[in-house]
Amino acid sequence: MNYNELGIQAIQEENYEKAVELFTKAIEENPEEAIGYINFGNLLASMNENERAERFLQKAMMLDEHAATAYYSLANLYYDAERYEEAAKLYEKAISNGIEGPDAYFMLGKSFEKTGQTKLSLPYLQRAYELDSNDSQIKLTYAIALASFEMFKEAEPILKEILEAEAENADAHYNLGVLYAVSTPNTEAALYHLKQAFTIQPTYDQARYVHDMISLRN
Repeated sequence: MNYNELGIQAIQEENYEKAVELFTKAIEENPEEAIGYINFGNLLASMNENERAERFLQKAMMLDEHAATAYYSLANLYYDAERYEEAAKLYEKAISNGIEGPDAYFMLGKSFEKTGQTKLSLPYLQRAYELDSNDSQIKLTYAIALASFEMFKEAEPILKEILEAEAENADAHYNLGVLYAVSTPNTEAALYHLKQAFTIQPTYDQARYVHDMISLRN
C-alpha cells in the first residue's frame, strides 16, 4: 500500500494524527500529484480546518484541472459555508470532469435552489433521482421542487414512494398533505397526511398549522 492508501486506512481507524503524517509523506514523495492534496484537504475539512482544506484542494486543482473529486470536495466546503454560487460552479466542474454517482447532481440542484434558482435545479435533481431512486432525501427534494412548479401529478407518486419505504417520514407526509390540499378536492387525504406529520413529529408546527387552517375552512 502507498501512503495515500495507508492514510485512508488510518482515517477508517479514526487515527487522524497518523493520517496527517501519511498524507504529508504522500505529498512529499509525489508533490506534483493531486491525489495527496485531495486526501489531505478532505481530512482537514473533516477536522473543520476549512481554510487549510481550501488551500490544499485548490492546489490539487492547479496540479490537475480534471480532478473531479477536488472540485466536488471544495464545492462541499463552500456549500457548508453558504457560498452557494461558488459551490454550484464547482459541482458543475466536478460533473463535467466525470464524477460518478448522484451526489454531485443532487448538491448542484440544492445549490441552485439555495440561490433562488429552483427552475435551474430541476434537471439536476431529476438526474440525481434517476441515478438513485432509493434515496429518500433525493426523492423528497425533487418532489418538493416539482410541486413548487405545480407539477403535482409528477410529485405525488414520488412522495408515495417515500412513504412506502418509510411510513413514518414526517416530511413526506407533510408535503403530500399540502399537495392534496392545494391540487385536489381530497380534503380527507390532506388532513390525514398532515396529522400523520405532526403525530410522528410533535414539534412539526407547520403541519399542525396547515391542518388546523384546513379544518377551520371545512
